Amino acid sequence: MLTMKWFFADDGLEDAHAIRRAVFIEEQGLTEDEEYDGTDYACTHLVAYENDIPIATGRIMLYGDDYIIGRVAVLKSHRGKNLGLGIMQTLIEACCMMGGERQILHAQTHARGFYEKLGFTAYGEEFEEAGIPHICMEHFGPVKCCGGKV
Repeated sequence: MLTMKWFFADDGLEDAHAIRRAVFIEEQGLTEDEEYDGTDYACTHLVAYENDIPIATGRIMLYGDDYIIGRVAVLKSHRGKNLGLGIMQTLIEACCMMGGERQILHAQTHARGFYEKLGFTAYGEEFEEAGIPHICMEHFGPVKCCGGKV
């Protein structure tokens, strides 16, 4: 059974951190300092579970008027099952419910197409973050994909 759970600030982040460690540190080679940037305490975190096992995560950080989505990760063993899509749709809807009509993120350039399918648009120049090429992307309003609201 698939479930999702919200965590606030640094409460109960062990599961989110375990997923991020597997994806960003072990797979992509980031250091702990690069991955754990010290802002988790200021974020709202979402973790997806399959039979109580954490398998995907993402977070929202408010910075001024910006709603920043980040640290979206799905365990390698669970990719290709639309979990990333579900996490993103849930994060976007949460941003809108909190009043954030504009959502932004720093996408790894290889994932740009994934975010474009959700209605995100790239802006600015590519840049490196932790040695990985990224692009800024923005989205306005609720989730739109497949021709309509999801």
